[in-house]
Amino acid sequence: MASEERIEVSRVILAPAHQIFEFYCDPKGHVAIDSSGSLMSASGEKVTTVGDTFVVHMDREAIHDFDLGLYDMDIRITVFEQDRLLEWRPSTRFDYVYGVRLEPVGGGTTVTSYCDWSMLDQEWKDTGIWPVISEQTLRATLGILDRTIVPRT
Repeated sequence: MASEERIEVSRVILAPAHQIFEFYCDPKGHVAIDSSGSLMSASGEKVTTVGDTFVVHMDREAIHDFDLGLYDMDIRITVFEQDRLLEWRPSTRFDYVYGVRLEPVGGGTTVTSYCDWSMLDQEWKDTGIWPVISEQTLRATLGILDRTIVPRT
């Protein structure tokens, strides 16, 4: 689902919510499932509460939209609800967040991934560069998460 200031995509993954939540708490997990190809590596400890941080080492060349070269992105956890909701702010310069909401369903979990830039200053909204990644990229990341969390033979 896309709106003018938020993208949300969902997928049922046949794994318990706590397993998926733990995966997202590990900075290396974000790199492992990134479908954009711009997350190169991550450093830092697993997050356990609001305010925890880690660093993602980035390269926008994979997306080929802005020539930023190699750079680091400081990630700060803004919402932490164990096994239910994790949200992070990937920038100190721009007000936007990514998040993942987990809802148990049947034998698995509905995983909803989102990007919300509604709190961004209007001058930045007017640039037309938001959202930074597409709905298709978020959806593909959930596909990679599924195949990573639920190994298939």
